[in-house]
Amino acid sequence: MWAMRPQRWKRINTTKAAPVRAAFVFGKGDRPVKQNKNRLQMLGAMMIFGTLGPFVRQIDLPSGALALLRALMAVGIIGVFLAVRRKKLCRGAVLHKSLPLLLLSGAAMGINWILLFQAYRYTTIAVATLSYYFAPVLVMLACPLLFREKLHREQVLCFVMATAGLILVIGAVPADGSTHVIGVLYGLGAAAFYAAVILLNKGIRALPGLERTVWQFLAAIVVLIPYVALSGGVQLQRLTVSGWGCLAAVGLVHTGVAYCLYFSALKELRGQETAILSYADPLTALLISVLFLGEPVMPLQMVGAALILGFTLWNEWSAARREKTL
Repeated sequence: MWAMRPQRWKRINTTKAAPVRAAFVFGKGDRPVKQNKNRLQMLGAMMIFGTLGPFVRQIDLPSGALALLRALMAVGIIGVFLAVRRKKLCRGAVLHKSLPLLLLSGAAMGINWILLFQAYRYTTIAVATLSYYFAPVLVMLACPLLFREKLHREQVLCFVMATAGLILVIGAVPADGSTHVIGVLYGLGAAAFYAAVILLNKGIRALPGLERTVWQFLAAIVVLIPYVALSGGVQLQRLTVSGWGCLAAVGLVHTGVAYCLYFSALKELRGQETAILSYADPLTALLISVLFLGEPVMPLQMVGAALILGFTLWNEWSAARREKTL
């Protein structure tokens, strides 16, 4: 998930992408085995992100407490990963310069998680995920306003068609969908805060991706601790055995392991490859929602899903091709 996945669109829009030559069969140059390994790592990370929703539903904790525990566990496992690879977190002037944006983006990340967890609890996994995947459209609209980037015709078309898809997803209310719209609104709220994380990351260029994420998790922890304390505490006594297991999976696997896989592969892959592989996340969530959980998906929602995912993927592919020509 984009948990889950915070710099994904930024990476796509800023990578100097090399020409695609049999991108999904052969690696670049004489490194086919290594490139295939990187693709598998990225695909694995995206599929892990896509399975987040069902685990969240099994954890009987307030969303704020779950977000805090997720950040704490993720910092631990990523810290071990960096220590094993003998990498130290940046400090001193580099960190001091980026600290305000790290705090803001970390706070936005924490709120993003809370809203996404709420979306999973109020509507289907599929609808929550599709609402959340409106984030790249929001980033696309914000960049011309904030950074004076040119808005291309493909981006305008993407916005129109993705918005039409979102309307179809919202409008097709299931028979038992009394909380459906509430879930969609939570998903859109999560998308807005995830878009804020991506936009703030544009100003944090001095820190490598995984190190930046660790500092953002730490900032999220600082913000979430008082929020959780004022809203009833962590309430771990509510957890069952299965709840403890799902909590461990969300913190260690869906966040710690998935982020390590994601950033390890990200720096080695072309923009177009990253764009395509990243859509394993929503597709995995959709398949789990329909095939394994048996959640209702209306025909118009399927059309809306195709519009949202298809046109956002096309926009990211087009952005990567434009970068290649610069």
